[in-house]
Amino acid sequence: MNLRKRKRGASAEIHTSAMNDIMFFLLLFFLIASTVTNPNVIKLMLPKSSSGQSVSKKTITVSITKDLKYYVDKKEIPVTDLNATLLSYKTLATELTIVLYVDKTVAIQDVVQVMDIAQKLNIKLVLATEPKG
Repeated sequence: MNLRKRKRGASAEIHTSAMNDIMFFLLLFFLIASTVTNPNVIKLMLPKSSSGQSVSKKTITVSITKDLKYYVDKKEIPVTDLNATLLSYKTLATELTIVLYVDKTVAIQDVVQVMDIAQKLNIKLVLATEPKG
């Protein structure tokens, strides 16, 4: 029987400095990833259908410059042809949205004119703005 005392010289140590770096980078990654995702999204499992049709959504831009030049998707058009041009876009897509870019010096009547045309054609309209900063 060997009853000698064991040496107590060596002890087990864990170095955690590398783990701190890894945890910091993981935290940073998840913070950045959480700001990119949309928190207001509801995930649903939708039923499948063999006879379903896809709905095409299209966005077009309408711009009004300070000298009252009208542009639809970067093509200049006269204001009298605006109704016909938007109607031709309406026939191409089932759900159409207009993003309206207007110079801040343009009179409100010119903006309302485009809004009226969109309302008559049953097209959604969004007014583009710049964030304050």
